[in-house]
Amino acid sequence: MNSRELVTKAVKAIREKKGNNIIILQMKDLSALTDYYVLANGNSRVQTQAIADEIKDEMAKVGISFARKEGYAEGRWILLDFGNVIVHIFQEEEREFYSLERLWGDAKRVPCEE
Repeated sequence: MNSRELVTKAVKAIREKKGNNIIILQMKDLSALTDYYVLANGNSRVQTQAIADEIKDEMAKVGISFARKEGYAEGRWILLDFGNVIVHIFQEEEREFYSLERLWGDAKRVPCEE
C-alpha cells in the first residue's frame, strides 16, 4: 500500500469517528521522516482516542501497524507514526497552540476528497 492510499484510509477513519478540520500536508520534499502529515481535530479526549483507535483498526485490516504512538493517554495531541504517513489528532486548543500548518507553511496542502 503506497503512502497516498494510507492517507486515504486514515482520512476515512477520521471521518468515521466524526473528526473535523482535516488537513493533509505533503512532506516528502521538506522532511526525510515522512511523506505526509494528516492533521485532524476531535472535540474531547474520548473522541481523539476513538479516532486513533479507528485509524489503528483500519490500518491493521490491511496489515499496517504504527511504528510509534504518542499522547494517547492524555488525548490532547495523539501522534500515530506509520512511517510514510504520520497522523496528528488534536483537541482544538492544542491544534491552535502548536499550529503545525503554520510551522510547515512551505508544505503543499493536498486536497482532502469528500
